Amino acid sequence: MSTAVGGTLLRAGGPAEVRLVDALMREGFDPRYGEAWTQNQCLGILSLPGVWLTIAEQGGEPAGFALARIAADEAELLLIAVRPAMRHRGVGGALLRGIVADCRDRKASILHLEVRAGNGAIALYERAGFRKVGVRRDYYRGSTGEVFDAHSFSLDLA
Repeated sequence: MSTAVGGTLLRAGGPAEVRLVDALMREGFDPRYGEAWTQNQCLGILSLPGVWLTIAEQGGEPAGFALARIAADEAELLLIAVRPAMRHRGVGGALLRGIVADCRDRKASILHLEVRAGNGAIALYERAGFRKVGVRRDYYRGSTGEVFDAHSFSLDLA
C-alpha cells in the first residue's frame, strides 16, 4: 500500500529492502555522529512484532525512510533519514506525518523518539508538536570515539 503526502510517495517496506535502507543511512547519517545502524540491526528489528518500515520516494527515486515500532499503546520512531540531495523538499515532514498517522491507526497514545543534540531535525520534530522530555548523556559514539548526547522527545497522540 502506498500513500501520497504532498509530492512524496510513502510506501511500506520490509526486510527485502535492507540494502536500500543501508544505502539511505550511509547517505543520510554522517558517520562522525554514530547514528546509523548496521544491516543486521535493521534485519533484527524488522523481524520483531509491531515494527514497520516506510520508504519515501520523490520522482520515482528513493528519498528516505522511517523505521518505527509499537508496544502496547506506546510507539517509537527508531530511525528516520532523508538523502541529502532530497532535503528541504518535504520528505522528512511527509515521513514524520506518515509515521504519526500509522501510530494513530495502531492506537498508540504517544510517540517517542531520540535525536542527537544539535541535529537539524529537531526543528522538524518541534514544529510537529513533539516536546523535549529528557537527555541521554553520551548516547551516540561517533567514528572518532567522540560521544554525543541524545535528546528524548514525545508527541501525545491522544
